[in-house]
Amino acid sequence: HWEHQYKFRVAEALTLFKEDYAKEIEEIGWLQFIFFKQWQSLKTYANGKNVRIIGDLPFYVDEDSVEVWTNPHHFLLDEDLNKMQVAGVPPDYFNASGQLWGMPIFDWAEMKKDNYSWWISRLKQNLKLYDLLRLDHFRAFAAYWQVPAHAKDATSGEWIKGPGSGFFEVLKQELGDLPFIAEDLGESSRDVDALMQSFDLPGMKVLQFAFSEDLPSSVHAPHNFSSANTIVYSGTHDNNTLKGWFSSETDNKMRKRLSDYVGFTITEENINQVMLRMCYSSVAKLAIVPMQDILELDGEARMNVPGKHGGNWAWRMDKDALDSSIGKTLAMEAERFGRI
Repeated sequence: HWEHQYKFRVAEALTLFKEDYAKEIEEIGWLQFIFFKQWQSLKTYANGKNVRIIGDLPFYVDEDSVEVWTNPHHFLLDEDLNKMQVAGVPPDYFNASGQLWGMPIFDWAEMKKDNYSWWISRLKQNLKLYDLLRLDHFRAFAAYWQVPAHAKDATSGEWIKGPGSGFFEVLKQELGDLPFIAEDLGESSRDVDALMQSFDLPGMKVLQFAFSEDLPSSVHAPHNFSSANTIVYSGTHDNNTLKGWFSSETDNKMRKRLSDYVGFTITEENINQVMLRMCYSSVAKLAIVPMQDILELDGEARMNVPGKHGGNWAWRMDKDALDSSIGKTLAMEAERFGRI
């Protein structure tokens, strides 16, 4: 728990703190300056090679974040700046008690008073760093699950209407084009679909989700892509690698569905090539295949396991991992399916 004068940003206390820790603050500022300078150089170089960078924007921010500390009036906090309501998702087939994330809820009514200036600033800053932004938990812009702060699980929550189309109208006025990808995974709903369609925002399809029992009706199966305004992934950072998925997360029935879908037997040896082609040959305007799948790595190279603490985001690509043969294969597939 923070001391009162820092928690409430008492001006005299902050001034003294800045004086007492001037060297440490200057060092952190210098490191940030170097990082952003180097990042902009990298981005400029990448853009010059016709490479665009996609950023991933979380919907919520943590209670102890600089955003909550400097803008407490934008969040549902009590007079002692403690959370009154927290974020989560309701119970479903996979989790009977739902998910209790614990981040503070935005005070959307308060944010609307200044035309969502905090969000505008946040998005503008991110669009300096990235060319496209994936808006995580997009469904919360339509409606979000709100849970009392002291609840033990998410079952006592309720759906609250989000800022909706009015929010995105303001974004269009302030930003012009909306270079966003809507993370719309999970159960679809009419309000989310309507919001995406109103602002021409592409959603996501993940091929690893396409071959469960709901095939042939699965929305993730390429023949069901209703529009080219879609981003298709072989798998996201939250999925296993293709090899790891095929070897440990598919049963005989799923493997048969996949083999029947493409017309020949799928094995651990050809799964990567098949799924890459499935991505590239789809009508989706953008196809994304993680580097681990391009390199045909197994589950040891998985980037993230949702809900697991520790051990995530540790994989790094060796600088010599990509050779000219991989580049030629990718170029050939991209040319074959009109993606150059």
